[in-house]
Amino acid sequence: MLRGDAKAPSAVALMRSRFTAFFLDDVPYLERTWHPTTRPPALGLDPNQQWTHLEILGTHKGGPLDSDGSVEFRAHYRYGKQRGSLHENSRFVKEHGRWLYVDGVIGD
Repeated sequence: MLRGDAKAPSAVALMRSRFTAFFLDDVPYLERTWHPTTRPPALGLDPNQQWTHLEILGTHKGGPLDSDGSVEFRAHYRYGKQRGSLHENSRFVKEHGRWLYVDGVIGD
């Protein structure tokens, strides 16, 4: 999905591919899969932050027949010698057969 025109079949599949894009610093893919109404004008990734693994905590809708969905996840990272995680509940919409990231609510 990252390098080609393949479409994510579900919101959670898009979430996983976006995590991989963060891991690889693939800004063009992140921009392509971000809804244009909420996408920032520039996405600056910190090269010192290394994403290590993703835990999917839950999903709501977001399947092949849905038009929206959400994915709750925890993404783990290293920043220098420190370790941390980001807990988020992300919203996705499907437009013209393509899943797009809309936004997310950061958790604890």
